[in-house]
Amino acid sequence: MISSDDFRRLALSLPEAEEQDHFGKPSFRVRGKIFATHWVAEEGAVLKLSLEEQDSLARAQPDVFSVTPWGHQGWTRVELRRVDPALLEELLVGAWRRVAPKRTVAQWEASRSAGEPAAPPGSTSRPRKPRRAT
Repeated sequence: MISSDDFRRLALSLPEAEEQDHFGKPSFRVRGKIFATHWVAEEGAVLKLSLEEQDSLARAQPDVFSVTPWGHQGWTRVELRRVDPALLEELLVGAWRRVAPKRTVAQWEASRSAGEPAAPPGSTSRPRKPRRAT
């Protein structure tokens, strides 16, 4: 079982990940692109998976994974009470990789290969530009 705190901590441990509100739910983004949302009250999450992952997981474990109304884009619901923690971590990293800039992913993978410690939650691999007011 994955707690809400564990899910949030894991999502924010990825380079340049930020938490923002998305229709009243926490979302996790890289440079404004969502890779996961957290449905705290429902003890679930929605991750951006590949369509192949989505299909195989929803068929193999329908009590854990289900297709959302935006499933044609890979958005897949995950029951945090039932998902294997190692599988969730792998899927969350994959979702992050789908939206993170290629250079950021490459730097992160290189640092992991070199055995460097993971970046602390909320850290970025390079300085962020300030957002313009809209």
